[in-house]
Amino acid sequence: MAKEINVKHWADQIADEVIERVNKNKFLKKIVNKTGYFVYDEKTPSGVIHIGSGRGWVIHDAIAKALRDKGKNARFVLSSDDMDPLDKPSKELSKKENEKYIGVPFRYIPSPVKGYKNFGDYYFRQCTNLFPEFGIEAELERTGEEYEKGTFNKTIKIALDNTHKIQKIYADIYGEEVAAANKIPFNVLCPKCGKIATTLALEWDKKKEQLYFECRNDVVTWANGCGYKGWISPYNGNGKFPWKVEWAAKWPSKGVIVETAGKDHFTKGGSRTIANRISVDVFNYPPPYPSNGYYTGPGYEFFTVGGKKMSTSKGRGIGFAESVNFAPPKMLRFLLVRARPNAVIDFQPYGSNDLILLYERYDRAERVYFGKEDLGEKENIKQKRIYELSYVGKIPKRMPPQIPFIHAATLVQVFSSEEHIIKNLKETGHIPKNATKSELDYVKERLRFAKKWVEEFADERYKFELQKKLPDIKLSSKQKKALHILAKRLKEKKWDEKTLFEEIYNISRDEVNIEPKELFKAAYLVLLNKEKGPKLAPFLLAVKKHAIKLFESIKD
Repeated sequence: MAKEINVKHWADQIADEVIERVNKNKFLKKIVNKTGYFVYDEKTPSGVIHIGSGRGWVIHDAIAKALRDKGKNARFVLSSDDMDPLDKPSKELSKKENEKYIGVPFRYIPSPVKGYKNFGDYYFRQCTNLFPEFGIEAELERTGEEYEKGTFNKTIKIALDNTHKIQKIYADIYGEEVAAANKIPFNVLCPKCGKIATTLALEWDKKKEQLYFECRNDVVTWANGCGYKGWISPYNGNGKFPWKVEWAAKWPSKGVIVETAGKDHFTKGGSRTIANRISVDVFNYPPPYPSNGYYTGPGYEFFTVGGKKMSTSKGRGIGFAESVNFAPPKMLRFLLVRARPNAVIDFQPYGSNDLILLYERYDRAERVYFGKEDLGEKENIKQKRIYELSYVGKIPKRMPPQIPFIHAATLVQVFSSEEHIIKNLKETGHIPKNATKSELDYVKERLRFAKKWVEEFADERYKFELQKKLPDIKLSSKQKKALHILAKRLKEKKWDEKTLFEEIYNISRDEVNIEPKELFKAAYLVLLNKEKGPKLAPFLLAVKKHAIKLFESIKD
């Protein structure tokens, strides 16, 4: 009996662990029967949302897909934490607006750009509007709306009734002097000035379910309160939890089964540590995967572009929405799906081979998926699954036309229009004569990004200008003879890349008796006025008529 090969993609491995965990826990089984496998993530829209958050969204999306592939009712929900306050001046707002809205939740601050509901919605939708291009299937929600709907009312009461427990957790981890160890864990939305950062809850009436609070100047150093004080219900949008408590409260309120985050949240004594303790000790709810009880588990590693780690609040690095300027969304998804969450990713588009390698790896996975390349049983299984989880949209029945990225970059420097390039690719057999519109669109997308890469990111060695006439160069007699023979052979028959490559070697070694590199050098000098250039065989096929003309113009 043949031994079964066990090669699991990380998303499938996580899905299996989550399913096993649910099956062993009656409480979780009950939750799943009610809400399904709820995969959750959240982001505060305080500014440009960084590419690292995008890694989390793709990770959660892939896990939800893997669960569905195993027949489970799974969904990925992403929440905008728009009840968090503006805590520093925004460059998108005027000086007067910053003074007015510091301390106010993002959902109640006007959008700096027309067409969005509010400040938070603007930054959130900058990213989520791109989700279809990234293949991210997520249900979107706003935390402020969840508060207003009463989703958190039950956990608000539990938390306020158990204030002493939450304060003790903070004291145990951070010491008794930390502010949270001495505060009621709820921030009231001041009904007079609309600020949430400047209020201090001072008393909880358990029977009346009312909070006494004051809107003061000494709660935070960066915002001033209005002096209003009084009793208020904490329910239905009248305030919010401090965010570490809120993180824990969301899990039982929503029935969350899976929610990971960046590794910085999973450091010892960090936000996940606090949230786990509160979830277990106060809400009696098992923290979601990858946590287990007090054990936090691992967060995912950073994703940087050009070595820049982004900070949403500090507005530095590369934003998720901006990332599509450096690589197509489907390629970025492939990059993220391919790498395990615990692997650091740094994508460098400038002057490196990162983008070339990314396209090559994507194309290889695609060939394996469609049975056009065999890497061995184990690697085939791995590559097929990566392709399935990273493909955006419905996978076609036949393999899309593959144009090597470097060849695409060559063609956009040779031809003046996409139509001419498509015609050439059909002549060289890169595109089938009966290519569908979607297949042609697939090719054109690659050509457009290849052009962008050449113009903005590529190293000089990948750039060239096809010479219109023979440049002023010096060639040996053997180089001239070899190029004359090559011109003759190009006219004699139809070549493909492999046979032409072999013929170039035959001409140089067998007929002219020079090293092949000397023939390559001569061809590049004539065609590009450079000693090096793109792969010669496919390049010659792309500029065949022009190459023959220039080679024949060489005088002995």
